Amino acid sequence: MARIAAALCAGLALACTAQAQEDSPLTLGAGLHYSSGDYGTGNTTRIASLVATARYDAGPWTYRAAVPYLRVDGDTSVIPGVGPVRGGTASSRTESGLGDIVLGATYAAYYDAASTFGVDLAGKVKLPTADESKGLGTGEPDFVFLVDFYRSFDRVTGFAGIGYHILGDAPGLPLNNVWSASLGASYRLDQRDSAGLSLDGRERAAPGSARQRELTGFFTRKLDRFWKAQLYALIGLADGSPDWGFGLSAARPF
Repeated sequence: MARIAAALCAGLALACTAQAQEDSPLTLGAGLHYSSGDYGTGNTTRIASLVATARYDAGPWTYRAAVPYLRVDGDTSVIPGVGPVRGGTASSRTESGLGDIVLGATYAAYYDAASTFGVDLAGKVKLPTADESKGLGTGEPDFVFLVDFYRSFDRVTGFAGIGYHILGDAPGLPLNNVWSASLGASYRLDQRDSAGLSLDGRERAAPGSARQRELTGFFTRKLDRFWKAQLYALIGLADGSPDWGFGLSAARPF
């Protein structure tokens, strides 16, 4: 779920590039996210997370942090943020606790005002704060490197990205380093609202597991001068992804 949330935030950030920002460099928020799916196993796994977020803008740099609290009910082979890693098992669990904290930095490497074309370079690190004995994480750090592209055409902003994920190998759980890609667009409905679609995919993380692919629709509303709310729903298109999910978040500058 942390991976889904992170991917959505990246897409929404690109989609909202042309929108005005408040003067304060610090933005705090929170989100509720839920997903359900069998991940190609014989059991349904449900993952719910409550995520506290922070964003700090400093010139061309944007720094982000996400701290999730998780509840996982389902197959023991499914790990939040990774997906199925060992194939289906007959056992299941219900566990909750702190998830993996994700820290990230994005650099606005290029922007041409005439063509409204931009390129962002980003890096993320997943800290192994989740309890691996409960199946809430792998117990190892992960690193992600991303290149994101975007361009605006009047009310439409198209975006695409490619990423490389270095997944830490836990004892007895060898994971592959994998590539990911995303493609989507948003449409500015008016001064307050925008909506869009994003298609995201990632290679399989472990031998015998499955690749990930999701189609996500999102809606963003500026509630007032400060508060902004985001709503999304997703459909999984591969066994490595949940069958469906949704989320709601809100943030404001401080």
